[in-house]
Amino acid sequence: MSEVHHKHTPDAFERVRTPLLTLITQESLDQDYEVVARRAATADAPAGGRRPPRGRAAVVGVVAVFGLLVSIAAVQTSRNADVDDADRAEIIERIDARRDAVADDQQKLSDLRDENTSAESTLVDLGDLLNRTQSQLRGLQAATGFAAVTGPGIKISLDNASYADATSTIRDSDLALLVDALWSAGAEAIAINGQRLTPMTGIRNVSTAIEVNRVGIAAPYTVLAIGDRSTLASGLLDSGSGLAFSTLAEQYGFQFDVDNEDDLRLPAAPADIGRLRSAKTEPDSVNRAEEEGTS
Repeated sequence: MSEVHHKHTPDAFERVRTPLLTLITQESLDQDYEVVARRAATADAPAGGRRPPRGRAAVVGVVAVFGLLVSIAAVQTSRNADVDDADRAEIIERIDARRDAVADDQQKLSDLRDENTSAESTLVDLGDLLNRTQSQLRGLQAATGFAAVTGPGIKISLDNASYADATSTIRDSDLALLVDALWSAGAEAIAINGQRLTPMTGIRNVSTAIEVNRVGIAAPYTVLAIGDRSTLASGLLDSGSGLAFSTLAEQYGFQFDVDNEDDLRLPAAPADIGRLRSAKTEPDSVNRAEEEGTS
């Protein structure tokens, strides 16, 4: 008996590799048969060595029940195998779907990084353009009078003669001659009694008073001009306007003094002075200005 049992028992390595159902069908059933047969042989038997029919029926019944259990286990194992295969296929399908989703997300991330790099480059270019535009704007505002400026220049103090009457006081045309002479001498910015001059500024008499930027001013007048001091003072009387003003100053006895200044501060002109009422910018001029700004 021991030899038969040893013959049908695989080694440990083969038992690990052999599926459960195979082990049951190849080994367990044979062993159970052997156990039942051994028990039947060792049981008390009547004389003559023949087993009663009832004992044989019992053995057959046990074997049948055990065979039924093995069959049920085999069927259940087969069903579980089918379920396991279905679960495995579903898991593989999910893994593939997740892998595709991850690949799509990685591609989107790469595209977004490229777009971000492009946007950063565009932002840098726009920042440079903004800085150049703001610099040009400040230069234009300073040149046209719509930004406060500082710098060296000259200070002109102008007043009426002590004996002046209504016909010999300083008029708007006299101040206009002085301003034209300063522009000709190289002035970069001019203000009269705190009113900054611009291309839109008007100097005019309203009755006996003078208005600059529609603001009334009165004598004594202080004219500030920023520019090269070596040329402003010396070139003041070199132009026709300067000579005409000098003649009027001598004729009506204007008090006229010129001083060099190291640091003059001129305010910006009122914003509403530069508002255009009828003139419009041509589209070609706008496009040309934008092209010059980006070049």
